[in-house]
Amino acid sequence: MDTTVVPVWIYMVVTILSTLHADRNVYPSAGVLFVHVLEREHFKGEFPPYPKPGDSSNDPITFNTNLMGYPDRPGWLRYIQRTSHSDGVLYGSPTAEHVGKATIIEIIAYNRRTFETARHNLVINIMSTEEYPLPYQAEFYIKNMNVEEMLASEVLGDFLGAVKNVWQPERLNAVNITSALDRGGRVPLPINNLKEGVYVMVGADVQFSSCLREVENFQNQLRCSQEMEPVISCDKKFRAQFDIDWCKINLVDITKMIMIHSNRPDPGTGVLPDIGGYNPPPESLKSRDFFADFLITLAVPSAVAMVLFSVLGYSMCCRREGVDKRNMQTPDIQLVHHSSIQKSTKELRSMSKNREISWPLSTLPVFSQSGEVVPPIHPDNYETTSMPLMQTQTNLQNQIQIPQQQPSGKWYS
Repeated sequence: MDTTVVPVWIYMVVTILSTLHADRNVYPSAGVLFVHVLEREHFKGEFPPYPKPGDSSNDPITFNTNLMGYPDRPGWLRYIQRTSHSDGVLYGSPTAEHVGKATIIEIIAYNRRTFETARHNLVINIMSTEEYPLPYQAEFYIKNMNVEEMLASEVLGDFLGAVKNVWQPERLNAVNITSALDRGGRVPLPINNLKEGVYVMVGADVQFSSCLREVENFQNQLRCSQEMEPVISCDKKFRAQFDIDWCKINLVDITKMIMIHSNRPDPGTGVLPDIGGYNPPPESLKSRDFFADFLITLAVPSAVAMVLFSVLGYSMCCRREGVDKRNMQTPDIQLVHHSSIQKSTKELRSMSKNREISWPLSTLPVFSQSGEVVPPIHPDNYETTSMPLMQTQTNLQNQIQIPQQQPSGKWYS
């Protein structure tokens, strides 16, 4: 099978274009960034032509990638496709654990307009390298790039060239690329052409340069803690194309790392031991006496409620003082005063029932029930302009004089 490997400078970045639709074999190296581009143009030939001329080039095509026999890809391999009109990209960094194991990736292309599919396999044969892993690794955070933009061979080559000018190593490899969203970053707002950001890990065979270690001094650490830009002398070599957040740079010296080996328990075969079959309960169940449950759930609460009701009834009915006891404790002058007020109140109420006073004119109906107009109560010789709206009781007919009380206490009419 034909394998196309495009080196970027001397940095062993593998970029493979899907030019064939049969099974392909690729040979990436462990510890080196692997990039495989799925170009839409190479899959259009497998779909039937669209009836309208000139529309075949705009067919929306998406890709689905998975490990053969599994629903997802290997843990080290990622896939991204921004829109259905852009190319898909497989990328990742295999480790030494995957060396010698053939990884078959199933790639299925979907034509979203014609609903046709095309399928081919990608066989990844991971090779070992003497340089793996490079002892010194630096991770940069680039704020003005998306991951698919950084995976382009030209952009990645420019970045590695700038790093080489600053670091001056003999061997320099791109180890890994990770989107900031995979590190817990937030999706940027669609304004001012904001980018998601990308982390780029590069490895070299020499120690870090003085420029890269400037971020570790006290002044720059203080500025980073105050969310200020640190002062880096070599930042101008990146600033023209790459906006690097120097506060997030991570320098790793593998030679000084201490390997910790933990004793893990034996996972076993994953098969449960044979403990016999399932024994269901018998069909004939034993009878059960629920009388004790009845006493606990119903009789006992009822007895407690009756006792409480008896205590409450005795307190409310049998412990009352009574009217006689109240009168005995009340002074005589207060009882006489209360009796006179009650008697006067009764006399006023009986007198008010015997009064016969005409209703106010404002409450009389204007129309009778038959619909005829009721003649006015006022005589025609009265001037209506000088009459009040409501007659007083002195002007009403059938007025009865209210009896008044004389000083001597006798009543007269």
